[in-house]
Amino acid sequence: MAVWALGINHTTAPLDLRGRFAFAIDQIAPTLQGLRQSLGGATRHPQVETAILSTCNRTEIYCAGQQTALDHTLDWLAQSGGVSPSLLRSHSYTLEEGLVARHAFRVASGLDSMVLGEAQILGQMKDAVRAAETAGALGTTLNQLFQRSFAVAKEVRTSTEIGAHSISMAAAAVRLAGQLFEDLTEIRILFVGAGEMIELAATHFAAKNPKGLAIANRTLERGEKLATRFGGEVMRLADLPDRLHEFDAVVSCTASSLPIIGLGAVERALKKRRHRPIFMVDLAVPRDIEPEVKALEDVYLYTVDDLASVVQTAQASRQAAVAQAEAIIDAGVQSFMHWMDQRSPTGGVVPLIQQINAQADEWRALEIARAKKMLAKGEDLDAVLEALSRGLTQKMLHGTLAELRAGDADTRAQTAQTVSRLFLRSQSKSGL
Repeated sequence: MAVWALGINHTTAPLDLRGRFAFAIDQIAPTLQGLRQSLGGATRHPQVETAILSTCNRTEIYCAGQQTALDHTLDWLAQSGGVSPSLLRSHSYTLEEGLVARHAFRVASGLDSMVLGEAQILGQMKDAVRAAETAGALGTTLNQLFQRSFAVAKEVRTSTEIGAHSISMAAAAVRLAGQLFEDLTEIRILFVGAGEMIELAATHFAAKNPKGLAIANRTLERGEKLATRFGGEVMRLADLPDRLHEFDAVVSCTASSLPIIGLGAVERALKKRRHRPIFMVDLAVPRDIEPEVKALEDVYLYTVDDLASVVQTAQASRQAAVAQAEAIIDAGVQSFMHWMDQRSPTGGVVPLIQQINAQADEWRALEIARAKKMLAKGEDLDAVLEALSRGLTQKMLHGTLAELRAGDADTRAQTAQTVSRLFLRSQSKSGL
């Protein structure tokens, strides 16, 4: 079986393009059926295995079949998204064989995520596998690939600290917020802006399931996209001063040349909040929040420089965790490829195992038929059982004993070592 994958993610394709290839969970089954039919016609093998992983940050197609059909898979996906194959190719990545396993293992482990080490992707991958299984599109090969992905991800998370360290400005902001608020699920968060940094920050905070989330942006259309993605609301930037008091945390990053959150607005918000604390993060350069706000007693304001120092403290630990995770993934890839090789008709042992089992069944059937004839003639049961066991033993040992007697001395010595390892294993392990 050949294995291949095609995908786009947050590092290769812009948000609008990714949106063209986002499949809702209820779309997966019919989409997989259409893909399998298309690939079956292209490869002349209707039993192509397929699975689709579709999240906010990635859409990936995993396939297994008698022959690789990457170009056809790309053409099919381009058509489904209404774009040209050349455009999709310029923003996508294609993988084959061991590279597919390595990528799947890294995705499951959170090493390929926008938020390094985040756990949400593992659940999304499991959902994708269940959807493929329900649609009847998952076969032995892809099932093995994904089950091994889950096992590798579990080992990475239990054996390393890949998810325990701040790995970006946004992650550092979440960590600092967690030090101020006992339970992040009880806070309301306002994001000011709708660029990449806000998208990243919202991804981090949304993973903590806050009580409320809002996006304030000059352009409502772009703000609505982010708000919809994270299940929040959108508001006009002009409404921010009047609604600032509603939020426990504010994260701002716009391209404004002047501060958009002033000291007076924050003071009024604190008064309405009866001086309940506000956590504020200013990721903009130049500043979005007037620096004088930092002096207010009930405001905890952090700038991009403040967060940079938090990130630096986790750098060494993060690198060590990633190195450990990659080593675990390497071992997982080798194990999967070994499993694939075993199943290969040319170089694997599965066909040989099947032949040996078939031969043993034939011998067993012959001896059982012989024993039944002896019983029908009225022969003693003990004698029949003795003949049955002797006949099976002779048939199974005949080839081995013949090989031990054949060839020169060196050949016989090598054969003897192999036979001893195969037939006398229990005695050698027990010390007999």
